[in-house]
Amino acid sequence: MQEFLLPAIQKALLAASITTGKQVQIEKPADRKNGDYSTNIALMLSKECRRNPRDLATELIGHIAFPEGTVEKMEIAGPGFINFFLAPTFIMQSVEHVILEGSGYGSSCAGKGKTAIVEYVSANPTGPLTIGRGRGGVLGDCIANLLAAQGYLVTREYYFNDAGRQMQILGESVRYRYLELCGREVAFPETHYQGDYIRDIAEVLFMEHAESLADITTNTVFKDTAEAIIFNSIRRTLERIDIRHDSFFNEHTLYTAAEHETSANQRVLDLLDEKGFIGRYDGATWFLTTNLGQDKDKVLVKSTGEPSYRLPDIAYHLDKYRRGFDLIVNVFGADHIDEYPDVIEALRILGHDTGRIRVAINQFVTMTVNGETVKMSTRKGNADLLDELIDDVGPDATRLFFIMRSKDSHLNFDIELAKKQSKDNPVFYLQYAHARICSLLRLAAEEIGFRPDGTGYHLMQTLSLEPEIQLGFALLDYPEVIRSSVRMLEPQKMVEYLHTVAELYHKFYQECPILKAEPEIRTARLFLSVATRQVLRNGFGILGISAPESM
Repeated sequence: MQEFLLPAIQKALLAASITTGKQVQIEKPADRKNGDYSTNIALMLSKECRRNPRDLATELIGHIAFPEGTVEKMEIAGPGFINFFLAPTFIMQSVEHVILEGSGYGSSCAGKGKTAIVEYVSANPTGPLTIGRGRGGVLGDCIANLLAAQGYLVTREYYFNDAGRQMQILGESVRYRYLELCGREVAFPETHYQGDYIRDIAEVLFMEHAESLADITTNTVFKDTAEAIIFNSIRRTLERIDIRHDSFFNEHTLYTAAEHETSANQRVLDLLDEKGFIGRYDGATWFLTTNLGQDKDKVLVKSTGEPSYRLPDIAYHLDKYRRGFDLIVNVFGADHIDEYPDVIEALRILGHDTGRIRVAINQFVTMTVNGETVKMSTRKGNADLLDELIDDVGPDATRLFFIMRSKDSHLNFDIELAKKQSKDNPVFYLQYAHARICSLLRLAAEEIGFRPDGTGYHLMQTLSLEPEIQLGFALLDYPEVIRSSVRMLEPQKMVEYLHTVAELYHKFYQECPILKAEPEIRTARLFLSVATRQVLRNGFGILGISAPESM
């Protein structure tokens, strides 16, 4: 709907001989008594035009023209806001597009011809997925869905952390448990992975090889077996909440070099060295971020010879640029908040357009069980496992609860609330609205032969009661909600919006009789229900939750 108002305002500015680089901002007032939409353009331009903002607003209104029957009136409010009041018939006429466009309603071509890569989950294959990783997974999956709805060709990628010290510790952990099964006495280090899954992997090896591996001095077979078993487990867990990746990038490929070539990690060091940003002291190799005004330099290669996280991350992103993506989205946990700015700085120094990179940081998750918060630790073996959460509350509640709070906010996952079959549970509340509409339409088909794909949707223009108009007006917001969710990389905006739609539908259902209404009004209200169901379905698709037809 904003696209309808914007050209008229821009033409009015030209008619008033006003040229400006400032963008016209159109917003929805919190109270509809102040209009359906409002712009502060007169306030924004008053100093530039050396005009009183109310006088400027009056002149602009004199130049603004809309087709008959679309905008009922325009008013000047406060210090110079211009408020627009849409005609109810125009609102309901616009709702017809929801039905006509169906599953495509809300989608756009903004990203047509462009490619995007969204990297998410990327958990080390050192143990089962925890709840914390699940939040990032759902966030990334929803962001990918939002970008796809904007027309981007999206690649969903998992950065497979199969290199570094943690993988060696994994192999050693399995080897120690395997030796125990062989009857050997071992001192299992506190620093190693202690979960039952380590024993399970050791048992697989023991059943296959008996004691033949007991005297092997390397951890390769133990590490490789553990990596394969754990990663298969991770993929199965993700599939349970409908998360599937298109590609997997192996970290170890950044450490190895083809014949007569240097590794990707070494190329990063060489390139930064050429730019004067590499220092070598205290036995380590440093990214000289003090040259950028930072308080201290950052380690790229430790004194042990092991790369820090920053080095392979820079190399990995150079590979993303090589693959030519127009948009690069990274979904990280809060533990990356200090690292990723340095990665972006390195890419900028190396001449890449860092404006193509967007980062979504999701905060930590705690889980409440019987009012108590459980601490998570994969290495100690007492982690809150994502599989167990899915078993307990189901995939839909798991997904929705992860994104019902802003990614920037700490999330407390309330197990008891997620399992409630009541309106207090946001998942139940949303899905019940969809199921209620499906039930209504089944009854309408049985009693009066109503067909959702039939004719008569134009009768929605006859609706004029406040609950009808409020609901119809809300349905028109769906495309803008997708756009704003993409701008902010924040699917929580979609959750909030769908909750509003469900709330307005329940109010409409209670206050506006449907099947007992006069035939034309009945048909109109049924089609308004069809449009509402379509918006809910489309939104559920973005969020990755099911749309039950009965509950």
